[in-house]
Amino acid sequence: MKQEREYLVRQAATRGKYAPLYYHLSSTAGRNWKVSFGEIENILGFDLPLSARLYRPWWANQTRGGGHSHALAWQAAGWKTRDVDLDAETLVFERTDAVSHEPVATISKEHLKREAVAHGKYAPLYRHLLSIGAGSAWSTTFAEVERILDFRLPASAQWRP
Repeated sequence: MKQEREYLVRQAATRGKYAPLYYHLSSTAGRNWKVSFGEIENILGFDLPLSARLYRPWWANQTRGGGHSHALAWQAAGWKTRDVDLDAETLVFERTDAVSHEPVATISKEHLKREAVAHGKYAPLYRHLLSIGAGSAWSTTFAEVERILDFRLPASAQWRP
């Protein structure tokens, strides 16, 4: 039963919304990594929820009840959080000894990028582009991209002269 739960936790961490963070942490060397919320957003490909900036418990290393999907991502990769500073928008990830890192650490950076794209916020667009095929051109509108993604693009994505 414990092995089955560990498998399910790993599946949730590697295929969910926060999978890009899992893959990044899995390939990060060292015992500690101090990071800004902005850097985490760059890794994820989307903005953290407002609660991550307002409530320290969002960053908790929850274990009861399966934890939250974001916490599963760093815990399954063998990390825990500490020193969360909401004012500076930083925290420290600290490696735990709970997970063996050898198999994941050997994955190429290119593979990690593909996994992050395939499971992140923009995964529907990634899948659509794959369906078009290599060498094909695709002319589209921002509205069409938003329809594929099922959310509005940020204002910064729309170029205006």
